Amino acid sequence: MIERLRGVAAWAGVQPRPAMGRMVHAFIGAVFGIFMTGFVMHRWAAGQPVSVPLLVAPMGASAVLLFGVPASPLAQPWAIIGGNTVSALCGVFWMRVLGDPAYAAGLAVASAIVMMSLLRCLHPPGGAVALTAVIGGPAIVAAGWSFAVMPVALNCLLLVGAGWLYNAASRGNYPHHAKHFTAPATAPAAGYTIADLEAVLAQYDELLDVSSEDLDTLFRQVEGRAYRRLHGVIRCGQIMRTDATTIAPEATLDEARQALAVHGESLPVVDADGHVEGLLRADRLALADGTPATVATVMDGSPCLAAADTAIDELLPILSGGLYREAVVVDGQGQFLGLIAQTDLLAALWRGHIAEQIAHHAG
Repeated sequence: MIERLRGVAAWAGVQPRPAMGRMVHAFIGAVFGIFMTGFVMHRWAAGQPVSVPLLVAPMGASAVLLFGVPASPLAQPWAIIGGNTVSALCGVFWMRVLGDPAYAAGLAVASAIVMMSLLRCLHPPGGAVALTAVIGGPAIVAAGWSFAVMPVALNCLLLVGAGWLYNAASRGNYPHHAKHFTAPATAPAAGYTIADLEAVLAQYDELLDVSSEDLDTLFRQVEGRAYRRLHGVIRCGQIMRTDATTIAPEATLDEARQALAVHGESLPVVDADGHVEGLLRADRLALADGTPATVATVMDGSPCLAAADTAIDELLPILSGGLYREAVVVDGQGQFLGLIAQTDLLAALWRGHIAEQIAHHAG
């Protein structure tokens, strides 16, 4: 019976219950947003003859998105301001062309959807704004094109401003931007790229209420959690090579060639105080043949840096992405602690795999 109820709930699209803190946050935000929008509009129009409503009803629906699901692409500033304003223009246009709400209503909403989609500002309350411009009454119809500016555009600007202030005060993330995974933005994630995600999303042929950047962050965190569950947490400090040879930034290129010939294809560049200045790779040194220079002029000044307590699964998408082949482990002051190459990471993963197989067979 319980499984049948769950199936019915899934079919009906019953949403998961949000956390109490999230509901309280949305409640307070909506009160603040609608109050501030209405208050400023009424103060602005005080003593002036105004025939149209100063606060239009669709702002309530916009507030639901803005404060209820602020991470949604449908709730971002351009969606709210652009979507509602262009929808108002669509409603005014069809009412002026046809003059009969019975005919203009459907075309207003339909054209609003198309225009919002073309302008990449799809916002569901925009349909209500388009309809309001058609059936809102004689005063709204008489206002014509100005209805899209006052009150619609002004309402939207004030509501978005209130949403930004409220989220800034409560340390919220609005306008929403994806919290990127540890891997640098230029380094492709292991197994897939953002382009792969966008290609798959395009196959749905419909707008999903989540950005590809948020999906990437979610997948990366799920991968990391799954890895920790299977293998436990291995820290960079446990697998780094503390005896890795370093080279000074003022060393000559001849000295660098000799050191690389003995110690491998890359050397951390460390100054006299032990601070990491960069990373010297054999391929970069090869490009400097014949150039009288020092290591500081040919090194990579932005190597991959990691803390000793960083979980090695966070290095997986970085060292397997093609941009970096090693990570330099440093302390909080940038002092050199050790080096992790791709081979070190693979060895640690292999040891974890072997340990897992032994535990499995022993059980």
